[in-house]
Formats: sequence, C-alpha cells, structure tokens
Amino acid sequence: MLILGLESSAKAASAAVMQDGALLGQSFQCSGLTHSRTLLPMAEDLLKNLCLGLSDLDAVAVAQGPGSFTGVRIGVATVKGLCWGADKPAIGVSTLEAMAWNGLCAPPERLVCCAMDARRQQIYNALFDCAGGRPQRLSPDRAISLAELAAELRALARPVWLTGDGAKLAQGYLLEAGLDAALAPEPVREQSAWGVCRAAEGREARSAAELLPVYLRLSQAERERQAKLGMQTT
Repeated sequence: MLILGLESSAKAASAAVMQDGALLGQSFQCSGLTHSRTLLPMAEDLLKNLCLGLSDLDAVAVAQGPGSFTGVRIGVATVKGLCWGADKPAIGVSTLEAMAWNGLCAPPERLVCCAMDARRQQIYNALFDCAGGRPQRLSPDRAISLAELAAELRALARPVWLTGDGAKLAQGYLLEAGLDAALAPEPVREQSAWGVCRAAEGREARSAAELLPVYLRLSQAERERQAKLGMQTT
C-alpha cells in the first residue's frame, strides 16, 4: 500500500511517503511558519522528488487530532483537497497514536508516554507499550492535568519515556513528583508524518467526506461563546 502521510498538529509540519511499511521519503520542517504555507508545497515536492503523483497513491493519511486547533484543521483540509482532486480515499489517525511509533526506540521496560501541550495546565496524552515492536494502547486519548498523569503513572509503577512537543513540560513535572521519566532524543521527540503512515497501515481508507478533526475539547472561542450564552440566560 502506497500512502502519503501529513502531520500538522503542532509547531512542526511533515510529509512522508511509505510503501508496504518501508519509508520512501520524508520532509520535516519546524520553522514556525504557518502550515497553510508549508504543508502542501512540502507534500508536492516530496512526491515530485520520488517521481510519484497523486494518482499513484492508494490513500492519503493525516493526523486528525488532538492538537493545535488551527494545525489540525489545516491538515484535515489539505488532505480533503488532495483526495477530492485526485479521487483518492483518506485515512485519519490519532495524533497520539502516530507519535507512539517514536517509542519503538524506547527501552522495552519503559511505558511510552505521548504528551502534547494543551495549555490551560493540561496535556493531550495517551500511554502505550512498545515492547512488542509496535505500539499497544494502554489508555484512550485524553486531555489530562499533569497531576492526574503523575498519579496514574505512580500507580502503574513503571518508568516512562516521553515523546511529543509537550514532553519537556511533562518531564519537569514528573521528575519533581519523584517519578522516573526519560525524555526521547530530539530526532524522535516531535510528531512526524512517518508515524502517521505507520498508524494508517492496515486501516480502512474512506471517503474524504468522512474525515473530521478530533479536538477532545472545545476551542477557546467556543468556550467563550458558551460562557457568554450562559451569562445571558442567568
């Protein structure tokens, strides 16, 4: 299966092409430029350099969330446009599950703890065990406070290996709480389109019309709107 994967859920953006589990190429950028400017050209250049076109692909995959509201929307919208234009199916995957593939290089005794900074003193998080050569999910995707995460990890009594753009934030808190928390090396700390491709393998590709962002919680604008509506009804 030949898959183009896109990742734009946080500051970094990336595109990757994978065929039957083998990475053919990946483009990665963490420059702070908006993904609406970088993501599509990155994907187009990658396909061109591999002498491939959209018509050659079996599907286009994307990290559909959680993550930055703007970044996730850009990724999903980009994939919808590519799929509709080329009449190709789409595969949406969990950002956190895609990140968990970084954990293949973690020591087998450590839990892989995926962490994204969700602001408001929370992280987007999920726990995985990668000792068997592929991520095995131990928790659902959730927005969780660092205090709640620390309590859960203390009960599990296993050292953790942190990956994701919120890994440093989480490590600082967990170390202060007396927990054994190791940080993934920088090359495998950020979200990547390679993980998106791996997470998409074996999943059913569907119409791009069914592809939707997954936010886990309301945006700030929606929270403010609901608060305003609540004040008007009291």
